Amino acid sequence: MKPHDFSITSRFTVATCLSALAFALTLTPPPALAQHDHHAAPPAQTAPAPIASGQGVVKKIDSERQRLTLAHAPIPALGWPAMTMPFAVSNPALLQGLKVGDTVEFDLKDEQTIRAIRRQ
Repeated sequence: MKPHDFSITSRFTVATCLSALAFALTLTPPPALAQHDHHAAPPAQTAPAPIASGQGVVKKIDSERQRLTLAHAPIPALGWPAMTMPFAVSNPALLQGLKVGDTVEFDLKDEQTIRAIRRQ
């Protein structure tokens, strides 16, 4: 037998393997180029949008529990009437510089947590 001669069974087996490999390659998506680009800038980290914003007057500051009680104006985005209520703060630094009686604008992270506050 010459080295170039294949039996019919060998040819069939090789052809079947090549067909199976070609089919498998069509099922595998190519890797995304951006995944391998180590020089690309990382995606920008953006803070999620606040669920609502409001205005109010500081009634109580509890630094130990990281809570702030506000008498706030109506918050239409949440369907809330004007009321006085306590809020958690997402960062204790938000309480720095605030005093009872300050008028503030605030952004809510959720219905119970202030994520940003600005004195007016």
